[in-house]
Amino acid sequence: MTTSTQIQRLAIVTGASTGIGRATAVRLAADGFHVLAGVRKRSDGDRIASSRIEPIILDVTNDEHIAALVERVAQDPAGRPLSVLVNNAGVAVNAPVEVLSLDDWRFQFDVSVFGQIALIRALLPTLLSTRGRVLNVTSVGGRVAMANFGAYSAAKFAMEAVSDSLRREVEPFGVAVVKITPGAVSTNLTESGLAAAARVTDTMTPEQRRRYAELSRAFIAQAEGFARDGVSPEHAAAVISKAVNARRPKTRYTIGRDGAMFTFMPRIVSDRLLDAMLRSQNKSLAQEKR
Repeated sequence: MTTSTQIQRLAIVTGASTGIGRATAVRLAADGFHVLAGVRKRSDGDRIASSRIEPIILDVTNDEHIAALVERVAQDPAGRPLSVLVNNAGVAVNAPVEVLSLDDWRFQFDVSVFGQIALIRALLPTLLSTRGRVLNVTSVGGRVAMANFGAYSAAKFAMEAVSDSLRREVEPFGVAVVKITPGAVSTNLTESGLAAAARVTDTMTPEQRRRYAELSRAFIAQAEGFARDGVSPEHAAAVISKAVNARRPKTRYTIGRDGAMFTFMPRIVSDRLLDAMLRSQNKSLAQEKR
């Protein structure tokens, strides 16, 4: 339900070109916020623009883009304060640790960690003044690091730590920090992840191809399963809306049954048992692609 208070407030959603980010921008606009939707291309912005969704060209690794966004918030023509930052922008670079180049590791962290931190740091003075909230979209990969997901999970684990530290630093001053933990969501991040994995596979030596053949088949089957069986971006956006609008939000909201399961599992299962379970799952997935 829209309230007069919400209509007078701004929300920023990064990575709003597609998937969870786009659906979240639409949902928060319906909730009554004026949404500054971070997109990489003007054509993406044209597709999402509406009376309450204002596309902003935003590459979170670009300092000039971040500075322009801060200026846009400060000079809002309607005088609306910034209430919400949804850090959703991210990439998925998936390959075995042995195979993935350091440039790919750096790219994963530049977008999914350092870009998020840069945006938080730039906007935090404003959010402190408005007693706003920060929502960081992490992943079940930030709770359980599966084979082939080393770089992606490392970045998500890092954002788990950043979120916890930030929450303990700023909640005494009225800023809520919330972790959003999706499981399988049907988005085109799956497609881009498959494309990145294929590019990396092309650089493998023949020995590496043999070593990781089963793992590669399992990864493809898993990604196809995410696209086929994952919850919709709109479902994820509804959870994010709940966290945004809660009077006293929880520190974490999970999305999907697997999101809840993988968040809880490391607390009750030993590392060795979890290794065996994931190895068995990979064997079953690899069988699908034979």
